Amino acid sequence: MGDTLYQRLGGAERIGAIVDESIDRHAVNPVLAPRFRGKDLPRLKKIGTQFFCAGIGGPQEYEGRDLRTAHAGMNVSEQEFVATIDDIVAALASHGVARPETDEVVAILYSLKDEVLRQ
Repeated sequence: MGDTLYQRLGGAERIGAIVDESIDRHAVNPVLAPRFRGKDLPRLKKIGTQFFCAGIGGPQEYEGRDLRTAHAGMNVSEQEFVATIDDIVAALASHGVARPETDEVVAILYSLKDEVLRQ
């Protein structure tokens, strides 16, 4: 089990598909959709994939802003944070990601909570 989470999730292509689906879900989620209206979704998908891959052991370089800066002034609520995680978990399930890896992703997401909430 020495493989990184990046490897266990199937690498950049599969992670990209998961991120794409997650953002598509965010865009129609009643809690999150207002945040995504009018946004450059292809760019968010690209940056999101870089962030996810780089953060879990992939070779990608993340070109975006740090989370605190990216969410500054957004005042993201706990409800929005949980809705985001719910969408990501649904996308992981849709792509057949096993429970241990899903739990690991959720733990990572919760570890980033203070960087996102109420900024």
